[in-house]
Amino acid sequence: MISITLLQDIVDYGVIGLLGFMSFITLFFWIERLLFYRALKISHYTYKEKLEMDVTNHVHILSTFGSNAPYIGLLGTVCGIIITFYTMGQSGQIDVKTIMSSLALALKATAMGLVVAIPAIFFYNHLVRKIEKILMCWDIAKQSGTDENTSL
Repeated sequence: MISITLLQDIVDYGVIGLLGFMSFITLFFWIERLLFYRALKISHYTYKEKLEMDVTNHVHILSTFGSNAPYIGLLGTVCGIIITFYTMGQSGQIDVKTIMSSLALALKATAMGLVVAIPAIFFYNHLVRKIEKILMCWDIAKQSGTDENTSL
């Protein structure tokens, strides 16, 4: 059977590790998309659908991480609270200092979830606006009959 301290470490490091990984991936894809948009030549696209497929690639990851990171953090907090209550029940002692410090440590997972979610949603909204501008520039270029890039 798994010891309670091992289970607590798995919950703590697993949730915080997953959220840290999500934060890194979020930042990576935001920067990758910005670099792609900077190098993009809309005049190379004949079909708007192909342009739209290329500019929206990987953007869904930011939205997914932004919307799910708080829930992953909350899951870590709930598991931490359950482990705290289980430990209190097994020991039979109610020490206010131990309870409060354990609950405060459990809440760090929720805070980390918010730290990941807020920038992810910001990055997602930023990229969605850039995508709208790129698609509008393609429409303008095709309507005016020019094949040059308009300022993005």
